[in-house]
Amino acid sequence: MVCTTELEGFRLKLSTEHASRVLEHNVRGNGSKAQRFVPSNFGCEEDKITPLPPFEEFLKKRRKIKRATKAASIPFIFVAANCFAAYFVSVLLHPHDLNDEIVVYGDGEADAVLNYKEDVGKYTIKVANDPRARNRVVTYRPVPNIISQHQLISLWEEKTGRSFKRVHVPEEDLVKLSQTLPPPENILVSILHSIFVKEDLMSYEIDVDDLEVSRMYPEMQLTTVDQHLDIFLTDPPVPARAAFG
Repeated sequence: MVCTTELEGFRLKLSTEHASRVLEHNVRGNGSKAQRFVPSNFGCEEDKITPLPPFEEFLKKRRKIKRATKAASIPFIFVAANCFAAYFVSVLLHPHDLNDEIVVYGDGEADAVLNYKEDVGKYTIKVANDPRARNRVVTYRPVPNIISQHQLISLWEEKTGRSFKRVHVPEEDLVKLSQTLPPPENILVSILHSIFVKEDLMSYEIDVDDLEVSRMYPEMQLTTVDQHLDIFLTDPPVPARAAFG
């Protein structure tokens, strides 16, 4: 399904199916062309990182879509929204469980970016209607949402009044699991390695000329990781599963 909507004079096409179908539709000239193409592959900036092979193979598909979009001269906005906080809080903390242990990937010191999904949606509506973002990559890296595993666990301990034993999974174990697990589990392990061991989301600088969403819209109030954990205390969301393909 491809949803088309009007946003203050812009015709925005949001892909909810494989983005290559949208490209084929526009390249062949079937109907009206998208005036803004915002692929729904939010996550990392695939041209900035080199993860383990299972995740790398997944990103190759996204790079192919990006190259084809540019080659077809389709106006685009590529969003690097980083991590949806609710999903990774569930993966890292298992707040629905009563276990006294929390798994830490690597040394736990790597910084990640955990963004509230509703904020990602609000930012994306603004970005889609912003001429500054035309044919650009926009990164979502608000400073209050940059956090390491150890900092996240400590925040959770403060809020719950509990103390957790931190069980470390060394990098070599994650690499081995990425080689032995079947898909899509090997992709998830590779993503955990990329984010929480290699620190890929923070491995490159955002220069003054780059587009970072919280700098573009400093007036917008966002939900911080700290505030998001409060939601898990009072009204925890149902754990979600990611789909890769």
